Amino acid sequence: MSQSVLEPEAAAARNMDILRFATAGSVDDGKSTLIGRLLYDTKTIFADQLEAVEAASASRGDEYTNLALLTDGLRAEREQGITIDVAYRYFATPRRKFIIADTPGHIQYTRNMVTGASTADLALILVDARKGLVEQSRRHAFLTSLLRVPHLVLCINKMDLVGWDKEVYDRIADEFTSFAAKLDITDLTIIPISALEGDNIASRSEKSPWYEGPSLLHHLEHVHIASDRNLVDVRFPVQYVIRPQSTTVTDYRGYAGQVASGVLKPGDDVLVLPSGMTSKIAAIDTADGPVDEAFPPMSVTVRLTDEIDISRGDMICRPHNAPAVAQDIEAMVCWMDETAPLRVGGKYTIKHTTRTARTVVRGLQYKLDVNTLHRDEDAPELKLNEIGRVRLRTTVPLLADEYRRNRTTGGFILIDEATNRTVGAGMIIEAA
Repeated sequence: MSQSVLEPEAAAARNMDILRFATAGSVDDGKSTLIGRLLYDTKTIFADQLEAVEAASASRGDEYTNLALLTDGLRAEREQGITIDVAYRYFATPRRKFIIADTPGHIQYTRNMVTGASTADLALILVDARKGLVEQSRRHAFLTSLLRVPHLVLCINKMDLVGWDKEVYDRIADEFTSFAAKLDITDLTIIPISALEGDNIASRSEKSPWYEGPSLLHHLEHVHIASDRNLVDVRFPVQYVIRPQSTTVTDYRGYAGQVASGVLKPGDDVLVLPSGMTSKIAAIDTADGPVDEAFPPMSVTVRLTDEIDISRGDMICRPHNAPAVAQDIEAMVCWMDETAPLRVGGKYTIKHTTRTARTVVRGLQYKLDVNTLHRDEDAPELKLNEIGRVRLRTTVPLLADEYRRNRTTGGFILIDEATNRTVGAGMIIEAA
C-alpha cells in the first residue's frame, strides 16, 4: 500500500476520539470477564493470546473459553506484592479509541479506585445480579461522584444466572438510582449484561426483549464527552521555558506545557500569574508546526509578544478569568499512606499542576464514611483509604480552581518529604 494512502488513515487514527473509563466492582462481580469480553469482541487480542487462554481454560476444566484469564496475569502480579495499583488496557473500534483503567475491587484498595478514576471520562460499575447492591457498589458510586467523573454506567452482570428476570433488574436499578440521587451524578446509564456469554456487550441481546437501551459497546462508542471539557476557563500551567541553544536562533522564547482548559489563540490577551503581567499570544507551536488554536489536552509551546519573566509553575490565563491565587486551601483528601496517618500539624510537599510547594495541615474538619455519607467531626486523623475534609496552608500561593469546575487545576497530590512517596490525593473545595 502506498504511503499516500496510509497517511490519511494514520491521520484519522491520530485524530480519533479517546474515551478513558475506569472499571470498578466488588470481588467476583465479573470485572475481568467483562474486560476480556470487550477485548475479544473488538478483536484486540492476538491469535496466540486466544489460543493460550483456550488452553488454560481447558486445563482448568472450564467448558468455555474463560476470557477473565486475559487479565489474570496482572492480578497474579498484584497478589505477589508487585506494585501495580491500576492495570491499563487498550482497545479500539472504528469509531473511538479506549483506555481501560482496571481497578481492584477490594475495600482496602480505595486509593487505587481514586487513582484510576481521577482522569476518567466514564466510570463503569459492575454489580452481581444475584447479590444486588453491596457496600462496595455504593463506595464506588460515591468515589465516582467525588472525583467528578462525568458519566457513570451501572452494569448489572450475570443476568443469565437469574434467568434474565426483569424484576431483578428493576429492583437493583431502582435501588441504585435512589442512592445516586443523593450524590452529584449527572449522567447515569444502567445496562443488564452477561459478560460470560456476551449478552448486551457488543450488540443487543434477544434474551432481554424488555430492555430497550443500547449495548455497552454502543454506549461507550457514542457517549458524548467533548462537552465535558472546560473550554471556557483558559488555564495553561507552564512546564518548561524553551530557549534554543543555537547561534542561528537567538530571539526565541517559548513556554511549553499542556492546556488544562479553555482555548488559546494567537492574538489573545493573556495574564501571567502570579506576577500579574499581561501580554498577547504571538504564536502557538507544536511538534508538527504552528497551530491556530490550542485546547485540552494538547501539549504546545506558547510564544508571547512581550518579554516577561515566566518560569515553571506559573500559569497563563485570561485577564478577566483567572484562578484563585491562594495559600489557604480546603479540600477533600483521600489518604493513601499505609505507614502514617494524616494528622493536624503534618507537613508535606504539595504538587499542584506544575507548581510544587510545602504545606502544613491546619485542620481536619471531618472524616467521611463513604458508605453512609456520615461525617465524623471528631475524627483525629485519616488512615489508609479514608477520606476527609482538610484545611491546608501552603508556603507559596497555588493558582487553583474548585475541583468541581476544573479537575486539572482543582486537583493535587501530597508527598511525604522524607520518603518521596505519594501519600494523599486532594480535590479543592475552596481556595482563598
